[in-house]
Amino acid sequence: MHTTTKRLRAITRAVGAGLAECELSFVERAAIDPERAAAQHGAYVQCLRALGCEVLAMPPLSGHADAVFVEDTAVVLPELAVLTRPGAPSRRGEVASIAAVLAPYRRCVSLQAPGTLDGGDVLRVGRCIYVGSSARSNAEGIEQLRVAVAPHGYSVVAVETRDCLHLKSAVTQVGENRLLINPDWVDRAVFAAYAQIEIDPGEPHAANVLRIGDALVYPDNFPKTRARREKAGAVVHALDVSELQKAEGAVTCCSLVFEA
Repeated sequence: MHTTTKRLRAITRAVGAGLAECELSFVERAAIDPERAAAQHGAYVQCLRALGCEVLAMPPLSGHADAVFVEDTAVVLPELAVLTRPGAPSRRGEVASIAAVLAPYRRCVSLQAPGTLDGGDVLRVGRCIYVGSSARSNAEGIEQLRVAVAPHGYSVVAVETRDCLHLKSAVTQVGENRLLINPDWVDRAVFAAYAQIEIDPGEPHAANVLRIGDALVYPDNFPKTRARREKAGAVVHALDVSELQKAEGAVTCCSLVFEA
């Protein structure tokens, strides 16, 4: 197993029994097996540990079907953590418990109404933070994030998305200056400063990858796109996350990874 040289922490939350009641926007509802989802999530957590992450594993959050997708509740930078105000009202009760876990490690600031922001809409590449202007993240939320991070030297760029839930459904970072992108869901010209690898067009959901050091955690059901990364020399750890995908989840959604 390839590990990272940086000390990383990863906050995760176990799958709750109510996952089948999750919010859905661009995925048709299908039967979810909660026990299988829990097993898949367990394998995901083990993968993070094997890659060198110290995992801060939280129990399920009763009454919050989407709580396993912890990424949406915070944007964690080296200098601070910005606690979000999720776009789905049903998810706003998830934030307080994540704040309690983050507090020992980061100064926390909170977004306020009427701003909304999902962490899944936030892609940081160096000192530039791209934010999806989506159904879940509005202009006020993006502006509040800009104000919070500007003193630390970050710029914030709003990015229009289409036909997908979050910005990181459409584009994620796979190398220091390299992105994996679905050009049907986001304007690739926004990211002209970076090398871009297109997903296989037959795998539209394949742009979401979790980068841990120089390794990539990736769903196992996008073999054509995965082959493109492996051909380029990437170390890819493929996982079955099919039950979580039915809940419109992906590999970045299930953790908040930050430098220790």
